[in-house]
Amino acid sequence: MVHDFKFHGSPRAGMLLVELMLSRCPSQMASALLPVPMYPERAKERGFNQAQWLAERLGDRLDLPVMQAHCIKHLPSQRSLNRRERQQNLAGAFMVDTEMPAHVTIIDDVVTTGATGHALATVLLEQGAKRVDIWAAARTPLQKS
Repeated sequence: MVHDFKFHGSPRAGMLLVELMLSRCPSQMASALLPVPMYPERAKERGFNQAQWLAERLGDRLDLPVMQAHCIKHLPSQRSLNRRERQQNLAGAFMVDTEMPAHVTIIDDVVTTGATGHALATVLLEQGAKRVDIWAAARTPLQKS
């Protein structure tokens, strides 16, 4: 379902993901949602930003504003990278040009290592947020060592 949504833009799969996310709302909801931004060229290639799509629908359903960040670095695909490579890849990738509310929830479709959420949360904290959570539709299973 996640693959169908992410790579084929299926609104049906997307709405099912929204419903699943709403069935597991965070116990303390933030005052704003912030989707993981996508580099503009990548969004054009894919046709949409799946995190933005999810955040807009969640924001509508929860009556929460959807804030914006920008991806200012063309990132290679994260899919084949390990945690350290992802962290290096994401250094300096995000920018926020507005002050953040005290509590922000990052919205993403899939969390794999958490590197994207960590890099974005660091920027949000620098812009005034006191607490940053991440809420995703799916989590890649952890690798057993």
